[in-house]
Amino acid sequence: MDPKELRIGDAEREQTMAALREHFAQGRLTHEELDERLDQALASKTARDLAKVTADLPGSPQPMPGYGEPAVPRYDMDGWRDAMGAHRRQMQSMRQAHRDMRQSMHEQHREMRRQWHHHGHPWRRHRGPHPFLGVLFVFMVLGLIFGGFGIFKALFVVWLGAMLFSVIHRRFHYRR
Repeated sequence: MDPKELRIGDAEREQTMAALREHFAQGRLTHEELDERLDQALASKTARDLAKVTADLPGSPQPMPGYGEPAVPRYDMDGWRDAMGAHRRQMQSMRQAHRDMRQSMHEQHREMRRQWHHHGHPWRRHRGPHPFLGVLFVFMVLGLIFGGFGIFKALFVVWLGAMLFSVIHRRFHYRR
């Protein structure tokens, strides 16, 4: 079958209409001729019909994709294989770097846990009285208000003992 008798698509019509507009811009066509030829291009069904629209203009007939020589250059398969091999190697190196980073983070986490176990957790190194002393102080004040002076004295003695124990314990336990 003759390639000029093959049906065309919208892309080929658009290509020809763009060429017609360019010829109009360069002054080769009047506005009426442009409108007439655009209508003919839109009504074209085959490559031959489309070639008739631009037959008397310079640079025609224009080669259209799919007819005669291919408009898309053919690619070398060896080049494609080389590019894919390079891409594959790059992806493998990225995966290896990700594995190395995960391993490094795991080792750092393990080392941090070992240090915490050996030296105690950093949040346990708070300075100041134990939270139990604050609670005991609140009970002592409530005992004075509601229970009288006897409960206050007993709780005050317990509070003083806990405070003294806390100071001694921290002085000897957290030496640097």
